[in-house]
Amino acid sequence: MAERGNTAPLQIEEATVDFDKVTFAYPQRRPVLSELDLHIRAGERVGLIGPSGAGKSTIFALIQHFYEPQSGCMRISGQDISPVTVQSLQAAISIVPQDASLFHRSLMDNIRYGVPNATEAEVRRACEDANCMDFLAAMPAGLDTIAGDRGAKLSGGQRQRIAIARAILKDSPILILDEATSALDTASELAIQSALERLMKNRTVIAIAHRLSTLQTFDRIVVINRGRVVQSGTPAELAAVPGMYRETLTRQRKRVPASNTA
Repeated sequence: MAERGNTAPLQIEEATVDFDKVTFAYPQRRPVLSELDLHIRAGERVGLIGPSGAGKSTIFALIQHFYEPQSGCMRISGQDISPVTVQSLQAAISIVPQDASLFHRSLMDNIRYGVPNATEAEVRRACEDANCMDFLAAMPAGLDTIAGDRGAKLSGGQRQRIAIARAILKDSPILILDEATSALDTASELAIQSALERLMKNRTVIAIAHRLSTLQTFDRIVVINRGRVVQSGTPAELAAVPGMYRETLTRQRKRVPASNTA
């Protein structure tokens, strides 16, 4: 959304995220979110699951202020995000998406994207934490390697680790993970999971994940359906009671595709 005339920088004291009775609909469509109440504590790791179209991706879009809700309020650190500056909101949030967007530039430039003035030593430390050093060492040009258009010269797992290094370097208090380990081979997923553990430390984390196994270390799982929270609790709590989470978990443990859960 365009900045208003009376914007002020977002001041982060505690990286809380709050949706207070938020209703949102895309133009000429039915509401995706209906009076959504969702409150995430500073430093909490929260996984979002639910059927396709339940509103999970819309929640991510509203946190980043891509749209204004029809009613209700989104707050970060207790502040309504509508009148804050775009730059300060972007500085507060890092994102690791399912398909990392890389530019036809060097890996160094790609990692520095959120922090253009970072030193080479800082970039290398981020690469170490993101488990990038093994494949960087195998590249003759190292960090000067050109990624190719959309990272075409890298594998999917390598692109994800570059995206994690970028987020580590940016060091934002709020982290959004959008299917960050989806469609990867087992070896790549293990490397990325350990990198994500380092990235998530001391941050407020909100994640969408298809495989519930990737959310088992999270503090809380929130199940979204038809734009509302229908279940909320620890993985163990939700596994012990009837509901969408336990049904999905049972299907996945039996290795039966959960066709409408993401």
